[in-house]
Amino acid sequence: MNAIHISSFAPSRAKGIKELFVEDFDLYCTALSALQWRKLGGSITMCCDSFYAEYYERIGFGKVWDSISCNIPDDIEGIDPKMFWAGAKLLALKKADAPVVMIDTDFIVWKLPEFKDEIIAAHREELSEDIYPDLSFFGAENHIIPDFSESVLPLNTAFLYIPDNDFKEFYTSQAIAFMKNAKRCDDYLKYMVFAEQRLLAMCADYTNTPVKTLLDKDSLFFPQDSYTHLWGAKQAMRDESELRKEFIDRCKRRILNDFPKYSYLIDNIERTGR
Repeated sequence: MNAIHISSFAPSRAKGIKELFVEDFDLYCTALSALQWRKLGGSITMCCDSFYAEYYERIGFGKVWDSISCNIPDDIEGIDPKMFWAGAKLLALKKADAPVVMIDTDFIVWKLPEFKDEIIAAHREELSEDIYPDLSFFGAENHIIPDFSESVLPLNTAFLYIPDNDFKEFYTSQAIAFMKNAKRCDDYLKYMVFAEQRLLAMCADYTNTPVKTLLDKDSLFFPQDSYTHLWGAKQAMRDESELRKEFIDRCKRRILNDFPKYSYLIDNIERTGR
């Protein structure tokens, strides 16, 4: 099964950050996410802009993926990169050929799900007003199809499998149109998760495309044997050095035991991450 990772420096550049930097625990997770997917028999491409392509090559990550495709523009025309900080995911997905899996770099698949003619997402999310407001929040000119259901629960896309090109084209076109036509504001959460996650669920419901999820939304914080998602643990590791060290040590052992020919990554990350 073909998969893609996505990295874009545009959101950070839009905030005035001039130097691209990835934290050590994130680099370890990225490497294991790609290597483990390949171990399970899949292929994976890093889709990125020129900044990340140069960065990954410079830190010796070039062979982590089957290939690095510099197919994300450095400046995403018509889309505010601060407001739509994950917009590159939708652009990369639009260019990919289905069936395809999109995996966040902080998500590791230890056991493959069964791929059928259905969408597979990480999990459902609740329709809480502070994250997923009523559609009127986005204004009258929101380019949302009127017949979309407002009650369907959003789908988290830390992992997303799309089985066919017709649905992929419909979903990504709807999401990209929404991002390009959205009224510019300083709300960097509600707009992005609507475009990426709620629209996905709405498009699936509208087209009667079946959906299954990897995780139960009510037990996301329970230990999961088949998947690892750093998610909120990132901030915990920034705040607590022992948690950070414990996670990194586990990643090092996993690389040495399962991917010994990539052991050089440990030294590379130690030199570049912090």
